[in-house]
Amino acid sequence: MENASYIALSHQAALWRQMEIVANNMANVNTPAFKAEQVMFTDYLVRPPATAGLSNREPIAFVQDIGVLRDTREGSMTVTDNPLDLAIQGPGYFVVDTPEGPRYTRHGNFHLDSTGMLVTAAGQAVMQAGDLPIIVAPNETRIDVGRDGTVSTENGPIGRLRVVRFDNEQELRKVTDGLYETAAPAQDAPQPDVLQGVIEESNVKPVVEMTNLIAITRSYQAAQQMIDNEHQRAMKAYQVLSGDRQS
Repeated sequence: MENASYIALSHQAALWRQMEIVANNMANVNTPAFKAEQVMFTDYLVRPPATAGLSNREPIAFVQDIGVLRDTREGSMTVTDNPLDLAIQGPGYFVVDTPEGPRYTRHGNFHLDSTGMLVTAAGQAVMQAGDLPIIVAPNETRIDVGRDGTVSTENGPIGRLRVVRFDNEQELRKVTDGLYETAAPAQDAPQPDVLQGVIEESNVKPVVEMTNLIAITRSYQAAQQMIDNEHQRAMKAYQVLSGDRQS
């Protein structure tokens, strides 16, 4: 009886973790370049200790959370006509300078700060080749970004956005403000495809996530019902055994 309850509890813990991920996906359905996530699980086998007459007891399978898988597929593209809204078509990430070191993002809602430097919504510098910031002079009013990431004004080219790729995007760890970090080496994209006046939308599918949430909730309730039933069975068994001892 206890084993069944422990298994159900491990299932509930896994479902709760899954519910948190689904809820976070739904909360970011309108966050530019957000990537949907899902939890990966495996069975964790525990062999009970041998007891008298039961030396070959079957192992107990618990549910174990082993990580989160990110859906790296590209979100839909929305035209904004804002010259500083940039999106990467295909694989790749913009490089951002932070006090903690380089970070990476596909969230291209950029602007110029008070010094004319191209920065993220949170104010971090967007890097060009050579890991230098892109700075627009005060007298320059027109900004054009080519498909290869070259940034130009009416006075000519002023830099080229650094776009990088990774062998395994799952190694990127999400931090804050749509940024990722990783210890894996970044590789400069040989032929980046940068779109100007465009924002990449979240790739979360609300209908799919709502369906997942309903299924998870039902499974959680079923596991709770199993725990309650096992508890009732244990109480009845205890009452029967107590009655036998008294008689």
